Amino acid sequence: MSQPFRLRTRQDAERIENETLATAATRSAATRGRVVHEIPDPHRTAFERDRDRILHSKAFRRLKHKTQVFMNPEGDHYVTRLTHTLQVTQIGRSIARNLSLNETLTEAVCLGHDVGHSPFGHTGEEALSEFVDGEWSHAAQSVRIFAVLEPLNLTWEVTDAIARHPWRVPVGPSTAEGSVLRIADRIAYLTHDVEDALRAGVLRSDDLPADALAAFGDPGREWIGTAIRSVTDESLRTGVISMETHLAEAMHELRAFMFERVYLRAAMEPQRRRAKEIVRNLVGYFAQHPDEIPDSYRHVTADTRTQVIDYVAGMTDRFAIRIHDRLFRPRLFD
Repeated sequence: MSQPFRLRTRQDAERIENETLATAATRSAATRGRVVHEIPDPHRTAFERDRDRILHSKAFRRLKHKTQVFMNPEGDHYVTRLTHTLQVTQIGRSIARNLSLNETLTEAVCLGHDVGHSPFGHTGEEALSEFVDGEWSHAAQSVRIFAVLEPLNLTWEVTDAIARHPWRVPVGPSTAEGSVLRIADRIAYLTHDVEDALRAGVLRSDDLPADALAAFGDPGREWIGTAIRSVTDESLRTGVISMETHLAEAMHELRAFMFERVYLRAAMEPQRRRAKEIVRNLVGYFAQHPDEIPDSYRHVTADTRTQVIDYVAGMTDRFAIRIHDRLFRPRLFD
């Protein structure tokens, strides 16, 4: 009688990659490696190990209580940084599978791309930028978390994609899978941010740009499906990870619309000011009381300012609010 199961080894997985992946795909056996050499796992490829390490990290778990757009929303269906990450991962894997790229590498970089986000989303990022030279970057902080604060010894390919996934980084990721992350991130956040704005009553369906509706259809699943098909078709046609021109232009228009009507709308200004005040106050307090920073953020190689920013940036929204209330809210019975 034949055995019902068959053991799959790492060598089996690497062989399947060599036989089935596209020329542009990144083979796990050809990784540039890790900073610290490790003996290969008998069953998992290098990128499968990275995917597992990221998924089980503390930084990944904290994403469930970090803001995407709406700060501390009362409803249960608003997107958080964690649900955004999972949506990016699904979109990225779909594109990678369609193009015969390395789906596991794509999954790893999508899961890890936002772990460095500060509390209160990009508003918190703006507040932290006041304390550094240049601009504080959640992508660079994601790399720092996995390299220093919660060291996972990830492969070069995963670190490169995470570091260079934001569109404002002039040179994008080195791998096709990293480029998939870059475009999947934009598809995900524009799609679910529109849905959240509609759910919150900030927008009505007839407010949305006509070109976006004509190009993508109704918000939600139809938008995502249309975008994935467009990236698949255009990438196959051009040999570069890209979206059809008319859809890319509609997406750029939608992004500009969302900044004007949702992200930077006047009604959000009190929330943004409050969030920045919380971040500024926390950085100021812990800069004066560095001994109160947990040991995991007090690395001997880092100066006090870096340790403070590491600690505050790692906070979830609700933890930052709770600590700020404890430190700064007036005490009636002292």
